[in-house]
Amino acid sequence: MAILIGIMAVLAVFFLTVMAIDCSRFVIRRYRCSMKNLKKDGRIILLSDLHNKSFGKENEKLLGAIRRLNPDMIVIAGDMYTSSKEGDTSTAKAFVCALAANYPVYYGNGNHEYKTKTYPGQFGTMYEDFTDGIKKAGVKHLVNEKIYLPDFNMEIYGAEIDWKYYGKFNFARMESEYLEELLGRPDGSRASLLIAHNPDYFEAYAGWGADLVVSGHVHGGLMRLPILGGVISPSLRLFPKYDGGMFHKGKTSMILGRGLGTHTLPIRIFNPGEVVVIDITRAGV
Repeated sequence: MAILIGIMAVLAVFFLTVMAIDCSRFVIRRYRCSMKNLKKDGRIILLSDLHNKSFGKENEKLLGAIRRLNPDMIVIAGDMYTSSKEGDTSTAKAFVCALAANYPVYYGNGNHEYKTKTYPGQFGTMYEDFTDGIKKAGVKHLVNEKIYLPDFNMEIYGAEIDWKYYGKFNFARMESEYLEELLGRPDGSRASLLIAHNPDYFEAYAGWGADLVVSGHVHGGLMRLPILGGVISPSLRLFPKYDGGMFHKGKTSMILGRGLGTHTLPIRIFNPGEVVVIDITRAGV
């Protein structure tokens, strides 16, 4: 019994050490995506799920890593702050504004932005204070809107889906027509990038017609295991199908970032934060 207790104690210390390290670091993850109708190649940095965390003073480590990667644009897939009554958005706002001083930034809402927007009685002006600040800095905040980038011949869409699509345990079915109601139809003569925080609905995003989907939300499954991958999703599904990486369905690709921070349960085990680099290239070139 003493040996068993000793082994368990060693394992507990090991996992706690890994968790402390992985919660405090990030890695660079790279992908390449070929897009039809794209006019020129480019580099996108995908960020999500910062949850008001800072890597170094004023996020200097994160900003330095992004600067060295020399992106053409930054795409943010939501949840840069946490929807808590005592919450504070200042760290996230300062970071996003610092990005906007140097790069075009396109921001799509996640469930935490949606929640603070929808329940002002609970969260006060948290959402307005944050979004007003980043928009004044030049961030393109896309809430069921699109923006056209003529140099790339690419449209970027930001989808804000209803709260029911973030339910725990139950899975609300989404039809591609729902996205058409929110966003219209993508222009088939242009490349299309869809910012959609929740990756669970990749099939609907593909059915809608996106060329590239970028998502976050799942935090890599909190803990990652060999072969099995991420352990649990925010909707409390074990070993979620979409936990991080690149996925394909028909002509659509989805790149799912594992996020940068944590909330509620500060857990990241074998699962450091991610800065995602996406090199987009012209199809057939």
